[in-house]
Amino acid sequence: MSNIVKRHVGFGMLYSLLLLAGLAVLYIVDFPMDDWTDIWTMHKSTVPFLIAAPLFVLFSGAILGLFSGLYWRKRWHQAAREMESIREGQQPLKKRSFSLSELQHTWAELERLQTYMNEQAKLAQKLTNERVIDREEEVQRIVSEERNRLARELHDSVSQELFAASMLISALTESEEEVTPLFKALKQLEAMVQQSQLEMRALLLHLRPAALKGKTLQEGMELLLEDLRAKVPLSIEWELDTFPVEKGIEDQLFRIVQESVSNTLRHAKAESVSIKLLQRDSFIILLVQDDGIGFEVGTEQPGAYGLQNMKERAAEIGAHLRVVSVPKQGTRLEVRVPMLDREEEEA
Repeated sequence: MSNIVKRHVGFGMLYSLLLLAGLAVLYIVDFPMDDWTDIWTMHKSTVPFLIAAPLFVLFSGAILGLFSGLYWRKRWHQAAREMESIREGQQPLKKRSFSLSELQHTWAELERLQTYMNEQAKLAQKLTNERVIDREEEVQRIVSEERNRLARELHDSVSQELFAASMLISALTESEEEVTPLFKALKQLEAMVQQSQLEMRALLLHLRPAALKGKTLQEGMELLLEDLRAKVPLSIEWELDTFPVEKGIEDQLFRIVQESVSNTLRHAKAESVSIKLLQRDSFIILLVQDDGIGFEVGTEQPGAYGLQNMKERAAEIGAHLRVVSVPKQGTRLEVRVPMLDREEEEA
């Protein structure tokens, strides 16, 4: 940028000399001199006029060129900084006013350039986000298909074999007297098979969760619990209030119910479980309580992964999930969902 100052100083001095020469020619033409020797003898403060005049003109041109060069260097520095900011995607251009229309036009072009680059950056981010979302949806679809395939295979093979084994053991047990050692062994084996069946149903529920498919949350929960009541040796009771629930909240609460019941079947060793869906003031309250073995809250447990899933689902709908468990006394899960739309309507 220092070359700008040098060029302006040089142009200023050259312009001054040309101006001096032009004025001298005009003066000589309009006012011809009879004796040219006078011009050689004229002095200005002991300095010959022919030397003083060019020096003064050159000095004046240099000063004007210097100020002009400094002004333009400042403007070009400013433009360079703004272009660097645009390149690095930093703060937007500040509105500036200039006396020269050329600078005003250049600044307007820089603003348009920045607007264009910002739009391109937004478009690139949007495309990237869409690709990420598409990939995530594709991964979720593949995972869901694989889970369904695995669930079908488990149901068609392992689950059916466990059922056949249970029926065979029951038949053998009926043919044995209760006092024989074989009868006791068969009863133990029958209990193990029944527990395996219970865990298999819980695993199938986890792998292939049912969807609401157009049903309300209450209808979906009732169908799910009725189906489980018919298939598992567990006392299942429920109380479901009737009230409208938003679709997004319905889906997450339904998944939480499935996950909590699955955990109960697999880990709680409970004899009964109670599920309640209530509406109190401006909250939806989901309660799941069993009389199983319980656990120490805060310690690593076999169902910790499922509990973490439920916490994440609750967080997605702005709900608070709380788990209270006492060893050998059971576990109570409570989810409180604020009904924000209703609060706004009442306000």
